[in-house]
Amino acid sequence: MKKVERRADTARIAGTMAIVTGLLITLVGLATDATPAKGYFFAGMLVVIGSGLRLEAAISRRQ
Repeated sequence: MKKVERRADTARIAGTMAIVTGLLITLVGLATDATPAKGYFFAGMLVVIGSGLRLEAAISRRQ
């Protein structure tokens, strides 16, 4: 496996984990009504960062 492919796979996996974590924070927060606004902001940032990592992995894998 080439170095670029390993880097892309790592970014894709980290992005997926960030998205899943952000969505889990949101779901738990909605279910318990105990999450402050900061928690939802953090969850949203994780989803945005995870999406960016997955996009970066897709772009770098093409080249």
